[in-house]
Amino acid sequence: MVTPEIVRKALRAVKDPELGLNIVDIGLIYDVAVSEIGDVHIKMTLTSPGCPSGPEMLEDTRLVAQQVEGVNSAEVELVWEPYWTPERMDPRVRAFLG
Repeated sequence: MVTPEIVRKALRAVKDPELGLNIVDIGLIYDVAVSEIGDVHIKMTLTSPGCPSGPEMLEDTRLVAQQVEGVNSAEVELVWEPYWTPERMDPRVRAFLG
């Protein structure tokens, strides 16, 4: 059975090309929902509305989620509320970046 935690773990493979860090640890994934039949809905944001890598990261996120065993379909919703700030990063990553 697919769980949000399994999907989040898989999404660690998706990197922000500008930062070179995964999208989970930098806090871009806001929510992962999985239906009983394996449909996955991901709410994510970008570090800024003008992020040139945005379309690439959104598609990579969808593709990685779709490849998780047991996933029927995957949809990624781009959201801007709450707006991303560095405080959303994993504390270890924030400390590493200074």
